Amino acid sequence: MRTKRGRMLVFWDQRLAFLATPKTGSTAIEAALESLSSVVIQRPPVMKHTSAQRFHRFMGPYLEVASGDYFEVTALMREPLDWLGSWYRYRQRDDVIVPEKSTQGRSFDEFVRAYCSDTPPDFAAVGSQSRFLAEKRGRGVDHLFAYEKIDSFVAFLEARLNFEITLPRLNVSPKGDLRLSADTEALFRSFCAKDIELYNSIST
Repeated sequence: MRTKRGRMLVFWDQRLAFLATPKTGSTAIEAALESLSSVVIQRPPVMKHTSAQRFHRFMGPYLEVASGDYFEVTALMREPLDWLGSWYRYRQRDDVIVPEKSTQGRSFDEFVRAYCSDTPPDFAAVGSQSRFLAEKRGRGVDHLFAYEKIDSFVAFLEARLNFEITLPRLNVSPKGDLRLSADTEALFRSFCAKDIELYNSIST
């Protein structure tokens, strides 16, 4: 049985909001912390996966007026190529509801080349972590952690929420062949330069 995908969580007393960056383990985080959160955005997808820009434009000001305090924002970011690999493997599943989004019968190389186009087809249209996490006025995410160092993120949450956290293993993508040609990897590094720069800037 498929599990529910991650949701945005708001921790009222701690003045903290967790943004669910897709494909960064947000389902497991929601499962571990939903009972502690004051607000859980479950649907529609555009709301539960609220970006930093949308948060600071809509949700943040409302929370600030209601509480009288600024709500800090935290999120995870995955190494960009690994993030694409997770999307590719996730859409290899037999139960992909929209056939046009399936990557079955396509190589990872083909998926990445399609992603690195001005108008990616449905199977490669998965957005961008840098666009999700960035905010034009410079506020963005207050506490950004690398998915690959999730222990640091868990330690931050435990200290902030005063709660011991054990993350379950949920929504794991199937294994797949993630080999790329040298030309495709070079294309990826050029096209995804902003994502790579943001990921490399994470000090935690």
